[in-house]
Amino acid sequence: MSVVGKWFKAFGRFWWEFLIGDTPELFVAVLAVIGLAFALHHERVAGAVVVIVAVLACLALSTWRGRKRAA
Repeated sequence: MSVVGKWFKAFGRFWWEFLIGDTPELFVAVLAVIGLAFALHHERVAGAVVVIVAVLACLALSTWRGRKRAA
């Protein structure tokens, strides 16, 4: 493998660990909330409420799963 190929592989591994790491469900949740925000950008009040509720739900689910794994 060439030096450039190794560099790209290392670069890809860094971003994989940085973005996904130990909790891929949080990465997916962030993408879903961002998509939801973009979908509701014309509905300001409803969008703000739905996005906040979605973030809180993702946080609660992640916390619940984390406590479940630790037990």
